[in-house]
Amino acid sequence: MSDSFDLGEPPQPVTKPVAYRVLARKYRPQTFSELIGQDAMVQTLGNAIRRDRLAHAFLMTGVRGVGKTSTARLIAKALNCVGADGQGGPTIDPCGVCEPCRAIAEGRHIDVIEMDAASHTGVDDVREIIEASRYAAVTARFKIYIVDEVHMLSKNAFNALLKTLEEPPAHVKFLFATTEVNKVPVTVLSRCQRFDLRRITAEALADHFAWVCGQEDVVAEPEALMLVARAAEGSARDGLSILDQAIAHAGIEGGGITADAVRAMLGLSDRGAVRDLLGMILSGDAPAALASLRRQYDYGVDPVSVLRSLLETVHGITLTKVGSAPDATQPDEERAAFADWSASLSFPVLHRLWQLFLKGHDEVGRAALPIEAAEMALLRAIHASSLPDPGELARRIAQGGVAVAGSGAGPAQMPAQMPGLPPVSAAPAAVTPPAAPPEPEPEPVFPVDFEALVARLDAAGSLALAARLYNGARVVHYAPPAIVFSGSRPMATDTVAELTAALKSLTGQAWKLSFDDVPGTPTLKEQADAAAEAERIAAWDSPIVRAARDAFPDAILEKWPTSRSIA
Repeated sequence: MSDSFDLGEPPQPVTKPVAYRVLARKYRPQTFSELIGQDAMVQTLGNAIRRDRLAHAFLMTGVRGVGKTSTARLIAKALNCVGADGQGGPTIDPCGVCEPCRAIAEGRHIDVIEMDAASHTGVDDVREIIEASRYAAVTARFKIYIVDEVHMLSKNAFNALLKTLEEPPAHVKFLFATTEVNKVPVTVLSRCQRFDLRRITAEALADHFAWVCGQEDVVAEPEALMLVARAAEGSARDGLSILDQAIAHAGIEGGGITADAVRAMLGLSDRGAVRDLLGMILSGDAPAALASLRRQYDYGVDPVSVLRSLLETVHGITLTKVGSAPDATQPDEERAAFADWSASLSFPVLHRLWQLFLKGHDEVGRAALPIEAAEMALLRAIHASSLPDPGELARRIAQGGVAVAGSGAGPAQMPAQMPGLPPVSAAPAAVTPPAAPPEPEPEPVFPVDFEALVARLDAAGSLALAARLYNGARVVHYAPPAIVFSGSRPMATDTVAELTAALKSLTGQAWKLSFDDVPGTPTLKEQADAAAEAERIAAWDSPIVRAARDAFPDAILEKWPTSRSIA
């Protein structure tokens, strides 16, 4: 009988499933070449490392998700990389395989300390950094402190850090990241080398998302990726989070990520529906426009999103009209529609639509009844689209006819020939070449009148004296080199002396100034005011303005140029 027993195979260790990592963490840049949209900063850092001109403190600022913390970790790698053979130095292309690179990437390097300033805001937290910075790095070349959201530090914490930040030990580097650089004290900014990370363009984000989809074996329409990129608003992290959601939304049996699925997921307006809505607004079809808006609202589209899409459409038409390069990702039907609208709509109409939609967007965002506010905004735009353009209106009035927007009625026509106006000729008037300008006559020794005298004083630099004469002097008699002023408006003794000296300097002769107790002529200011009022009355009663008043009975003259003092 055998003493051995068959116990079978030994139990195998249970393999734990690998936890899923979201795309924003899985595809975090591990090298500077993977950092998209920040070429200028990468070039500056590369030159600084190659020339050994490294600052002791760096500040990365920018909107969320553009790579501030990732850049800080990459700088830590670049400064502490020793190469695959262990003999390398600081480099802009860290190897990623040496122990410092792997430890920093995994967040376990003892000499690379990351601190969240949002949860460590006090002076005691900064004091720990100051005390620890005195000691040399344990295994790395540099001891690096990465402080995220540094603007959250308290005022006392910033003040405690200033001295160490200005003159840190040679083995210490500070890397700060913030989204609100305006909250960082100037004393801190002046001690750091600042890098402003730019928003990533939608085209670069779409290309990056296409690469990520390839890595994940996911099929995605280019238009869908562009929608995700636009929704990200320049943030790679936001875009990858939306892409993660779109992949989950597509499902296991789905045919990939489609543009319609992304619109439904994000609650975006369909661009074709928005173009149809804009066409209804321009044609003045109010019932159809309101029905289209309600239909999108029933589909779950936010009214603010509809107004925003209308703003984007008007902006795209305007760019097409000025001749900007077309967007390569723009659908062909949208490009054709923009070209047609740009040819038929004038700049004043486009600018007016922009202002109307922009005002509606703000109102809908604040309204207690968003869909009702959106409907009123569209009705306002429809009503404004039927109003005549001011420039076109002036031209029609000058030619003898004007279109008036009535309530539910067609345009009313003015008479072909308005009373008081000369006949409108269809043929253009002959163009007479301008005559040669006459030779300027020599300026007389004595100004021809008192107004010319004041103007001569003003041009000679006697501004205060000219202003006093313009506003307060009433002349009884002007006969150079003598002037008689009205005594009903006395003039100060020093003004008389100053005027006598100025006139002698101006003309080279002595002037006689006297006063008489008679009213005299009105002051130059009073004369100018009276002339301006007379011009206003004449313009208000002119035939062309009278025709406009007949067409628009409620019209008022809001502004008219008035005279002003020369002072």
